[in-house]
Amino acid sequence: MSAIIEQTIETYGIENWGADYFGVNRKGHLIVRAAEGDNLTADVKEIIDDLRKRGINTPVLLRFPQLLFGQIRKLQKSFRNSIKEFDYNGGHMCVYPMKVNQNRSVVEEYLREGKRYNFGLEAGSKAELYAALALEQAEDSLLVLNGFKDRDFIKLAFAGAKAGKNVVIVIEKLSELDHTLQLAEETVADNTKAKLPMIGVRVKLYSKGSGKWEKSGGEAAKFGLTTTEILEVIRRLTEAGRIDMLKLLHFHIGSQLTDIKRIKNAMKEAARTYAKIRQMQIPIEFLDVGGGMAVDYDGSRTSYESSANYNAQEFANDVIYVIKTVCDDEDVPHPTIIQESGRYLTAYHAILVTNVQDEIETVVEDLTPLALDEHDPQVVKELHDLRKNITAKNYREYYHDALEHREELFTMFNLGLISLEDRGKGEVLFWDVCEKADGFAQQKKYVAEEFDELRRLLCAKYLANFSVFRSMPDNWALEQLFPIIPIHKLNKKPTEYATLCDITCDSDGIVDKFVDLHDVKQVLELHNLEKDEPYYLAMMLVGAYQEVMGNNHNLFGVPHEAHIYIGEDGYIIKKVIQGATLSDALATVRFDSGQLHDQFRRNIMQKIKDGEVSTKEGNELIEYYESQAESYTYLSLNGSE
Repeated sequence: MSAIIEQTIETYGIENWGADYFGVNRKGHLIVRAAEGDNLTADVKEIIDDLRKRGINTPVLLRFPQLLFGQIRKLQKSFRNSIKEFDYNGGHMCVYPMKVNQNRSVVEEYLREGKRYNFGLEAGSKAELYAALALEQAEDSLLVLNGFKDRDFIKLAFAGAKAGKNVVIVIEKLSELDHTLQLAEETVADNTKAKLPMIGVRVKLYSKGSGKWEKSGGEAAKFGLTTTEILEVIRRLTEAGRIDMLKLLHFHIGSQLTDIKRIKNAMKEAARTYAKIRQMQIPIEFLDVGGGMAVDYDGSRTSYESSANYNAQEFANDVIYVIKTVCDDEDVPHPTIIQESGRYLTAYHAILVTNVQDEIETVVEDLTPLALDEHDPQVVKELHDLRKNITAKNYREYYHDALEHREELFTMFNLGLISLEDRGKGEVLFWDVCEKADGFAQQKKYVAEEFDELRRLLCAKYLANFSVFRSMPDNWALEQLFPIIPIHKLNKKPTEYATLCDITCDSDGIVDKFVDLHDVKQVLELHNLEKDEPYYLAMMLVGAYQEVMGNNHNLFGVPHEAHIYIGEDGYIIKKVIQGATLSDALATVRFDSGQLHDQFRRNIMQKIKDGEVSTKEGNELIEYYESQAESYTYLSLNGSE
């Protein structure tokens, strides 16, 4: 491997956040491994080139199901190791929270691999439950139902139990228990042998999580029952003769839990609650520790919001050890641990690849059309002298002088004392001084903070052919960091510092914070754009939440999608799903393309009747307009191979 490629890997932090699934080959292309550290790889640039030949242009979402399988195995193996090491007598099962990514292919691929380990599903809405009931799960797996529920929701859960699913209705508020008990009586009255759902209770812990979702836990949390309410659930179940239905205790303290200490505190409190309930002769079997297992998006292995200071094995060790210790202390059986770590399972498997459409010019660099002369105002002449005489010794002083002269330039223009041409000359000279000052500053061992800010102002703005709101909504809404990396040219040193602008007409449609091992970078190292040559970027680790949370800002619909399998002979494109057309996107806001065609046609016919366009021109306009209904919502690709 060349020194430049090694430097590139370090620059983009691939070995820090990639979990051994990603790398760079000798061509300088991003590769995806079939499994952690596997020799079977797929070249992402070759995949994109292949898709282009099939008429599938960027942006395109690439799915690698084998990475989903890898995360399932890694999670299962970690708990298996911990159970063996600590002599734990209970089991471990996982239920995938469908809200993380309800895409059918994701759920079915999860179930295909998870079936080996009795991994099931978690549904938090009636729609998710409706879908889950038709999916094939392992016979001994669970279908856990969280979230607020009405009678219809609970009745659908009873239908699932009758159909053979191991349904667990988690009680979030006492009215749900009333519906459950009433439906249980009705079901048994119709058929005494009918299978009933299990019941779980969600406890509201005092312990809180960490990171952006810290408010999900604690006493003020949205979900969960207080100690008094849990005792009331037990009392009502006992009075109804249905205490045998209570099988699960559940808690959840938030998503993307960054600090393992917070997790251990919650485990202690939850395990103690389980033990006390079990001592009441309640036949509870499962302890659902919720989700929240974090993904290390920036690779720093810290408690920063986009990271985690633990790995899967450390998480499993702490969960198993803490629960075993408490249960042994209370002399109660070890429960089967249920886990809902959807983000950890799905984040890695999806990559959004898009092209840089163009560069947005913010700094004018060419002074040739605005040559200086003796009639220029003094402020312009002084800026010219600064540009001419700036050196490595005086750059900071001259930069400050340039800032003062720019303020003077704007003041004089607003007072009408200089012309538009004079202002243009002054602006060009000012930015030229800034670029020279930045160049000198970056050569120093310690770069002053003001020049870090200047670097951000001077950086290029690359127009990327995607919508932040559709494909990376957490970046916009929560400032969640996602690794971003070119898929090619990684054997060449990047020469540009850039931020990314998406193609929506919204000033928030930008990406100006990037992952870094020690900090959050304000700019991303990228390559210079070459005319007639596509430049592709990959937004990594977008498999959790981003698709299902994406919105229809500007009606940029879902991008194209390709499912990739990595084998002995390279990659296989198993499935291609076309992205949203204009007609598809408009249908989401209840525009019917047929009606639009009729309206447009009537307008054109009136123009023909009025003599404003010819019959030929009118027919061509109608044909062109109607043909656009099936076109991609994103921009066409600039450049060619």
